[in-house]
Amino acid sequence: MDSKMKAEILKGVILSRYKSIRQFAVTMNIPYSTLITALERGIDGMAYSTVIRICEALSLNPLDFTPLDEDNSLSSQIQTRRVMEKYWMLNKAGRKKVMDIMEDYTLIPAYRNEEY
Repeated sequence: MDSKMKAEILKGVILSRYKSIRQFAVTMNIPYSTLITALERGIDGMAYSTVIRICEALSLNPLDFTPLDEDNSLSSQIQTRRVMEKYWMLNKAGRKKVMDIMEDYTLIPAYRNEEY
């Protein structure tokens, strides 16, 4: 898929969820001019980290720009990685506290995944 086609997908998804491209740019803290240029000319010139942030905000797979859902393995991997990055930033006491809190939450029916 070429850069312009990806830009068209992004534009369509943005406009389906936000009132305007400008509103999305403000929400994402991306310069409006940068976003408009990328959507008009293709996203190849945009920083990879910005594309990833946009895809994450729109729940799109950054590889093929297809929608991610909670059952998608790539989505699950991205979420797991984000959680683990935060976990490893904690010291031993912080990690223990997080594990204790997660254990407590697994006992509350409202927070349990029905699969478990």
